[in-house]
Amino acid sequence: MNIDLVKDTVALLEEFNLNNTNSDYPSTIEGFKTWIFNQESKKQSIQDNDTDWEGKENGRTAESAISTLLVHLNRYAKTYSKSAISDSDFSTQEDFIYLITLKSFGTMSKIDLIKKNIHDKPVGNLVINRLLKQGWIVQDDSTQDKRIKLIHITEKGLKALENQMEKIRQATKIVSGNLTRSEKIDLIRILNKLDHFHHPIYNKNIDSKDLINTVYRDFTFENN
Repeated sequence: MNIDLVKDTVALLEEFNLNNTNSDYPSTIEGFKTWIFNQESKKQSIQDNDTDWEGKENGRTAESAISTLLVHLNRYAKTYSKSAISDSDFSTQEDFIYLITLKSFGTMSKIDLIKKNIHDKPVGNLVINRLLKQGWIVQDDSTQDKRIKLIHITEKGLKALENQMEKIRQATKIVSGNLTRSEKIDLIRILNKLDHFHHPIYNKNIDSKDLINTVYRDFTFENN
């Protein structure tokens, strides 16, 4: 038996009895559960009111703030990435991200590599062509399907990545800023939830002119 849990439950029951002198809740387990729910709802409401963002007082929505902040953070991250590769042969952060992807996940098809990095095909092809020119990757035909191109990282590519990894690690640490360990874990959980929502939509390759209408038709946002 978890003694601390028992102590916490007893303390919570005592608090319930002290706050329920007017019998606002029935003295039952259901009344106790309703009281706990309402207490947590009040805490959440206070937390929501204490959280500010630019333009909130003028009616700017939380969704608008989230979208803008994600764009800003992406741009901040790019400036640190640019600094991390300033003294190297890397042209853009996409170059080393593609190499890191290949190092982490191994050989993959050209299209899978591009999709893994959430790029359109023309943009992905430009990155791959730069890496091929540097000799950091090689491209072969699949033995099962000649139409499929398989991409491998080379020893030269691994070396180029290794030479820059210390600065890349420093850049990633700076991006996470002054977040505590607990806040970092919370942020990963939240960003994973968003990624798991958006990734299947992205994989459907919906035409841009139909994307918003299609997503709004298939998902409900009114109560969020």
